[in-house]
Amino acid sequence: MVLLKCYSPAMTSRAQGILPAVPTPFVEDRLETGLLEALIEQLASTGLHGFLILGSNGEAFSLTDPERREGLKCARRAIPRDKFFLAGCGAESTHLALERVKEAADAGADAALVLQPHYLKGSFREDGYLEHFARLADRSPIPIYLYHIPQFTGVSMEPETAGRLSLHPNIHGLKDSWGNITWLTRAITASGPDFHVLCGSDKVLASALLMGARGAVLALANVAPEECVKLFDLCRAGRWDEAAQLQARLIPVGSIVTTRFGVPGLKAGLRLLGRDAGAGRLPLLPLSEAQVQEIAGAFRAGGLLPAETSAPRPS
Repeated sequence: MVLLKCYSPAMTSRAQGILPAVPTPFVEDRLETGLLEALIEQLASTGLHGFLILGSNGEAFSLTDPERREGLKCARRAIPRDKFFLAGCGAESTHLALERVKEAADAGADAALVLQPHYLKGSFREDGYLEHFARLADRSPIPIYLYHIPQFTGVSMEPETAGRLSLHPNIHGLKDSWGNITWLTRAITASGPDFHVLCGSDKVLASALLMGARGAVLALANVAPEECVKLFDLCRAGRWDEAAQLQARLIPVGSIVTTRFGVPGLKAGLRLLGRDAGAGRLPLLPLSEAQVQEIAGAFRAGGLLPAETSAPRPS
């Protein structure tokens, strides 16, 4: 049985609105903090409500511990104080996850996004996840957000488990990147009124907001920040017809820089828009010229590039 201890951290606003899942720039396989700062500064002027650093699209799985600390400190320098700073802190053990949460707090993050442990998926149980997240939240100096992405981890949390964890005063929300609107709706229904469920799949953003999600953390928001913020605002205003039209226009753009080409596609797309995010870290490879042109075509169709723009050669 999990004991949810009373916790009274300093007041921190809860994540809502649109946050980009910021990619981590590498140049010749080295972390390039100058490019990271420049990218954040470019995005900060677009109306976005915050930033996720060291998420899946941030290639957190490829970073050494010193690189993680350096990236978080760099992000804190660049992220305006009125924008929410969410830091990826997942690990396969409660002990290591807590160390990463404390490092994120020391770097100045507002909250920690904690991925479900998954490597020994055959041995994990729901009560183990309850104990893991509750112990983290008991000891964390900053609020915890659960990270649910079963298409990568191979494990899914029961919505009712998220609901039980939502009662902990230091667990403030959940990022669900599955794109399963039924699961997301059940998690919202099972959770407390102050629990902020964030959509992590651009394909169901409007539907998620209709069902009660408080915002989204999206790779798409790196390449279409103004459009994602506008979609959020339209949904908040109840202008669902306009929101549906914009959602339909953005789906092919999101699909090509996430589902189809992944992190290399996201970084190639940013280069097309004049936002250099460097390269991916091996074993991720840059895209071919034909693939970059495919992204450029999707961007033109989605209104992100003028028709005459030509795609730069991949680095």
